[in-house]
Amino acid sequence: MDAKEFREFGKAAVDFMADYLENIRDNDVLPTVEPGYLLDLVPSEMPEKPESWKEVLEDINRVIKPGLTHWQSPNMHAYYPTATSYPSIVGEMLASGFGIIGFSWICSPACTELEVVVMDWLAKFLKLPAHFQHASEGPGGGVIQGSASEAVLVAVLAAREQTVASYRESHPELSESEVRGRLVAYSSDQSNSCIEKAGVLAAMPIRLLPAGEDFVLRGETLKQAILEDVAAGRIPVICIATLGTTGTCAYDDIETLSAVCEEFKVWLHVDAAYAGGAFALDECSDLRKGLDRVDSLNFNLHKFMLVNFDCSAMWLRDANKVVDSFNVDRIYLKHKHEGQSQIPDFRHWQIPLGRRFRALKVWITFRTLGAEGLRNHVRKHIELAKQFEQLVIKDSRFELVAPRALGLVCFRPKGGNEVTTQLLQRLMDRKKIYMVKAEHAGRQFLRFVVCGMDTKDSDIDYAWTEIESQLTDLQAEQSLMARKAGNVADLTQHFQIHLTNDNATHEKSQ
Repeated sequence: MDAKEFREFGKAAVDFMADYLENIRDNDVLPTVEPGYLLDLVPSEMPEKPESWKEVLEDINRVIKPGLTHWQSPNMHAYYPTATSYPSIVGEMLASGFGIIGFSWICSPACTELEVVVMDWLAKFLKLPAHFQHASEGPGGGVIQGSASEAVLVAVLAAREQTVASYRESHPELSESEVRGRLVAYSSDQSNSCIEKAGVLAAMPIRLLPAGEDFVLRGETLKQAILEDVAAGRIPVICIATLGTTGTCAYDDIETLSAVCEEFKVWLHVDAAYAGGAFALDECSDLRKGLDRVDSLNFNLHKFMLVNFDCSAMWLRDANKVVDSFNVDRIYLKHKHEGQSQIPDFRHWQIPLGRRFRALKVWITFRTLGAEGLRNHVRKHIELAKQFEQLVIKDSRFELVAPRALGLVCFRPKGGNEVTTQLLQRLMDRKKIYMVKAEHAGRQFLRFVVCGMDTKDSDIDYAWTEIESQLTDLQAEQSLMARKAGNVADLTQHFQIHLTNDNATHEKSQ
């Protein structure tokens, strides 16, 4: 493919994507394919000779599109938003065209320095403490990770190495393996699965502490667990708190947790993968309480900031703790500008060596939407969730399970878990909207999240009509089955009475 063909293919691909996104409501949000569908549609080996890009684009429509779950659809209400926008897509395309691997400053100065710029922009936009900015005098700063999972793992590993080093210094009689065998970490039983996975990868148990009835983890619970572990000879390392839990978007009590972590010299990381976007809103300022006392935090731009996956912002109060833990230098990685102020080598801040030019799509998105546009987008999601919440409240057949939080509403049809399961299955079978279940204290419920690239009021009404009509049909079927069961019972009882009378008559005649 030469530049001429690339221009033709690229323009056709942009038209294809624009048409897809513009008309995404025409597609059911869930695909109708069965597992293994694609294996029958493509050859078992790559083509020996080159094929035309037109054939490839046709197969995108024929083979790939039927197997897509349409995450940008306004009828997507599962998990949390996985956002994109036209500026972000262009940024992704440009970054791919440049094709750089920015593991050090010299590999592409613009890659490193633009990331420094946009991470400070974002820290200011979210009103984070100043010590998280590269421009601050301290050792803090921000870095773009691929996902919240990576950010959490970086924090866990760095905290582990810092704890091992400091504990061995104060307890020289213990070997390194003895110290590592006693390490323990903490989080809430409402936290994301990636936190538990980080413990597995770090070879360190993470205790999932019980949240309160309001789904919130507080310092009192953490302190009790730490005291138990210290008494048993274990070594507390890190607590991973959550602002915006997966199930209900609950907010852990950062202020009380930070006080306990400071008392016991435990690293405090905050996973704000979803709710972090609301830090930018004055009306949500309570969410920022205690952030000046945490060691690290992360927020997914691909949830609220209209930047496509993967793009997760992570800030560190003292980046040296991560660099000291991850620094592996080889002669071929060195350059004469190493160690200069304000020019970090981000390879020391992450798990992999190579780095994508993610900052480019962030920069383009922020410039073309502006801070005002980003704030309006977050507020729009909140208002649409309020609209859905009111629809739930007005229908006496449903109940709220938790307070609405940002763009999430947790609700269920009244009755047992079976009714919730049956309703969700009906919705899944119809594929018009997509939601998932969650569970707390044995009670299952539905999560309705405002997602999609351009969700409108009418999309919320459409989703509610689908939900309430399917519950109506389900209740009608259950009522019919109950009547049939009642009729069968009446017939059975009638038959038994006649049988008893016949037997009595027969006995008398004998």
